[in-house]
Amino acid sequence: VNTNKTWKVIKNEAYSAIPPDHASLQTYIVVGPGDRLDGELYPWNWQQIGFDDSKWIQPIELSNGRAKGLGTGSEWDLIPRDIPFLEEKVQQFSSVRRASGCSVNDQFLKGRESLTIPANSTAVLLLDQGVNTVAYPEISVAGSKGSVIELVYAEALFDDKGNKGNRNEIEGKKIKGLSDTFIVGSETEQVFRPLWFRTFRYVEMTVKTGKNPLTISNLQSVFTAYPLEEKAGFKCSDPELSKIWEVGWRTLRLCSNDIHYDCPYYEQLQYVGDTRIQCLISGYVSGDDRLTRKAILTFNRSRFYEGLTQSRYPSNDMQVIPPFSLYWTNMVHDYWMFRNDTAFIKPLLFGIEGVLNWYESHLDAKTGMMGPTPYWNFVDWPAEWPWNSEVGSGGVPKGGAEGGSSILTLQFAYALNDAAELFSYFGRVSQAAHFKKLAAKISQAAIDNCWDDNRKLVADTPDKNEFSQHANIMAIMANAELPIDGKELIDRVSLDKSLIQATIYYRFYLLRAMKKAELADKYVDMLDPWRDMLKMGLTTFAEKPEPSRSDCHAWSSSPNYELLATVCGIEPNEPGFKTVKIEPHLGTLSWVEGKMPHPKGM
Repeated sequence: VNTNKTWKVIKNEAYSAIPPDHASLQTYIVVGPGDRLDGELYPWNWQQIGFDDSKWIQPIELSNGRAKGLGTGSEWDLIPRDIPFLEEKVQQFSSVRRASGCSVNDQFLKGRESLTIPANSTAVLLLDQGVNTVAYPEISVAGSKGSVIELVYAEALFDDKGNKGNRNEIEGKKIKGLSDTFIVGSETEQVFRPLWFRTFRYVEMTVKTGKNPLTISNLQSVFTAYPLEEKAGFKCSDPELSKIWEVGWRTLRLCSNDIHYDCPYYEQLQYVGDTRIQCLISGYVSGDDRLTRKAILTFNRSRFYEGLTQSRYPSNDMQVIPPFSLYWTNMVHDYWMFRNDTAFIKPLLFGIEGVLNWYESHLDAKTGMMGPTPYWNFVDWPAEWPWNSEVGSGGVPKGGAEGGSSILTLQFAYALNDAAELFSYFGRVSQAAHFKKLAAKISQAAIDNCWDDNRKLVADTPDKNEFSQHANIMAIMANAELPIDGKELIDRVSLDKSLIQATIYYRFYLLRAMKKAELADKYVDMLDPWRDMLKMGLTTFAEKPEPSRSDCHAWSSSPNYELLATVCGIEPNEPGFKTVKIEPHLGTLSWVEGKMPHPKGM
């Protein structure tokens, strides 16, 4: 870009921020603020030739931009863009579910007729997009200077107790959420569009007019997301699985932007645990690996002096979830199996070694299991591991902080085994041998200390007072030597409701364990949580079982991967997908039909 000295600049005084409504939503929100736009102060038509810029000033040059790695400083580094530009597509609202102060017909929603709000009045419209979406809302108005338009965005409405219930139902429910405000600045046409996209199924628009009527000539939104193309396909004898496929793909798309988001409404942050699953889905369904490569490199850049990755990155607020660093190791292994890209993978071994060294340094010499470990040792969101405001964490099993957790010990072994395969492939034979030997040693320690011979289960800790699906899942994933047949163990664990249950997120690992134990034919019958979400009117899949904060959480899109990798049974048979293994697991289905993009074609 040739940025010479003819550029001019001015601060746009029309904008001010509307902070997220934490008091109303009473939850963790880390997205940008809403926009308050005063139309009278906005420099309308500044993009047009002939605009009077006589009051604009020349910018001050701070320093030259340089290619990353050049020069003595680190300011204004320039690097090539590594992902394509985002998709944009105009979309209309599906319906008006409630209206007061005016009457609305379908022609207005379709952009064929305008809507006039009388002078000195208030009109309220509840707009329904029909499905959850991420988009820039756009509203074109004219005729009533000083009118105020407020837009409130929500994935679902809430009843008096704060519950969402069926997402299609609005009776007795109210909207609450993030908002924008637009103050009309003149009688001539003005178009409001926020500076960043909004996430919504429902939008409540409140219009308070001035002394003249306000005419809304157009109301629409512009969908935006990373341009993932749905190249894969899945059909089967159960039509509900096609609906799960459709909703799962929509969920993933809404969580794919310049990075992978864990959820577009509340957090817009890229977490390792979520992203590993998202990368598998996007690779299987689209064949596009550019956002995957970016995620792997971004997490590698997040590593800090102790060797671990940060749990989410990019972020100016450092957070560390050590188990997510282990999943980053698995993520690199996933990519190695999926793409013949040794030049990309080899430099990552240094980071993987740093993660594993940190874990090894926190082993307890007495038990051979994980000892006390700092930071947030998040595993999953079952009700038995609730958020603890005093400690500032949740989703942590017994032994997760103080030591003695079989889950974390066995997850470390799972990552060590994947790392051993990677290091062996790249000729790092001594490290590979050490990782493999250590994995076997700590797995055995977990079984020796935590196996309960009465229940024939792996307990969460050596005191054997807590039992979860998670510990037994990780025993299978770690290739632990068990006193009973692994197939028998995981078959019982998958059905035992007395255990702490894996939620939607961790069921990805439950299936991984069942597949290793040759029980993948049971997968189709394990989709009740997703069928239940469809019955609740969800158009994207939620973060966890009801009550769920986020209605769009891409880790819950795992069926879009499993329907291809498990039900159709298409998987890499060796690194780089050089050969393909096809081993279908139809379960109760009478037929399936699937296709997916491979590096050499469909």
